[in-house]
Amino acid sequence: MKEFKNEVEAAEALKLAFEKLKAEISKVIIGQDDVVKLVLTSIFCQGHSLLVGVPGLAKTLLIKTISDALSLSFNRIQFTPDLMPSDIIGAETLDNERNFKFIKGPVFANIILADEINRTPPKTQAALLEAMQERAVTVAGHRYKLELPYFVLATQNPIEQEGTYPLPEAQLDRFMFAIKLEYPSIEEEIEVVKSTTANTSINLNTLFSADAIREIQQLVRRVPIADNVVDYTVRLVNSTRPNQEGASDFVKNYVDWGAGPRASQNLVLAAKAHAVVNGKFSPDIENIKAVAHGILRHRILKNYKAEAEGISEDNLISELLK
Repeated sequence: MKEFKNEVEAAEALKLAFEKLKAEISKVIIGQDDVVKLVLTSIFCQGHSLLVGVPGLAKTLLIKTISDALSLSFNRIQFTPDLMPSDIIGAETLDNERNFKFIKGPVFANIILADEINRTPPKTQAALLEAMQERAVTVAGHRYKLELPYFVLATQNPIEQEGTYPLPEAQLDRFMFAIKLEYPSIEEEIEVVKSTTANTSINLNTLFSADAIREIQQLVRRVPIADNVVDYTVRLVNSTRPNQEGASDFVKNYVDWGAGPRASQNLVLAAKAHAVVNGKFSPDIENIKAVAHGILRHRILKNYKAEAEGISEDNLISELLK
């Protein structure tokens, strides 16, 4: 990518990059437009995403397709109950000359698919936590930096809970988005069946290098945002906390814990990217609202009363956005 004369030119370049990527991904992924937008927004903002959906909704295919279109290295880690931390970050072994040599694990790639992350014990989940937050891993006292850009896209199956280890809130907070995948429409499913049962191959064009992605991430941070939008964002996140002064009765009745300051930071970053790819040069409150569900749904801990009355996290967020 080139140097830009002004912020308007930079914003137009970012919008064009997004549209090119989305068009390339749509060659393989049918439907799921909102999911694709949120995953790309996460990548443009240097964030990680948690994809929640039943099996067979092309979660793995989506992530592999994105890595191919971006010319980034990709590794898939299938999380299982017997997976150890060394299985994902690597370990030191003795070579032929009896010297210790570090063998890198699958976490050393630009895009990591952590498949069914809630199927592995907390010790192994925690090993991924450092990589996600620090973009580095520590083995035997040595720190190894991961190649940038670096994204973890984790999947979670909501209908199989036996033998699972729910992600702790501290780790959930490391994910920028929690993205829900829904079933496709009848029309989309017909198209999926036709395209996947025929003898056809699809060639994806490689659009951006790792350097170009890093430049795009810097462009997002350069997007200006008005003080009143930041004020609205912080107040929105604050309104999710039942123990704060001025909290609504609705939140006090149904929420145990609200979102922390990282939610405010992620809302602003995501709104910047969302604004630019939709033709705006600065985000407004509508852009904050557009990304609020994905940013907040895994950061709000509802109580037993909400569970009993069938009130979901999305219901809570929708009520706060009114």
